Amino acid sequence: MKQWEDERLVEFLREGQISAFEEIYRRYWYKLYSIAYHQTGVREEAEELVQEVFLTVWNRRAEVIIRHLDLYLTIAIKNQVYDYIKSQISYRKYQEYLIFQEIHQYYDTDEIVNFSELTQAVEKVLSLLPEKSAEIFRRSRFENQPVRDIASSLQLSEKAVEYHITKSLKFLKENLKPFHSDN
Repeated sequence: MKQWEDERLVEFLREGQISAFEEIYRRYWYKLYSIAYHQTGVREEAEELVQEVFLTVWNRRAEVIIRHLDLYLTIAIKNQVYDYIKSQISYRKYQEYLIFQEIHQYYDTDEIVNFSELTQAVEKVLSLLPEKSAEIFRRSRFENQPVRDIASSLQLSEKAVEYHITKSLKFLKENLKPFHSDN
């Protein structure tokens, strides 16, 4: 099957030949994985999305007319990624809603106002930091990104990232003394 053109493989696929499907899988798995990984940034999710595309190709092989296999698979993975990202956004909004409900359930208005004031104060102090330090701190503490990932994405050493975090923490502690509790 390796010598066959894509069009011929699609014909064999429509006939239900597993060897044609396996060859398509071998030819296109890495390309689809690369697209999915580039968009999601998560290896496991990218692999799962690619598997879903190939599962759909196999299950719908007799129904779908594929004229350009490469284009068909590329669009299919992009649609899978789009649906995945859309579901992640919906999930995050739902999580935010649950957190908001929990806050209202367990905290009185004064505590919510104090938390809001603290949040504003933290943002104000962060704006006084150098841009790179503030970004690293936000990624580390607000987005829970590991030091290794921050270092990689900003093309810094892990030590440099740790330095920025430590520097930011000291700066915040010093500038947020009015909010510090002895408890």
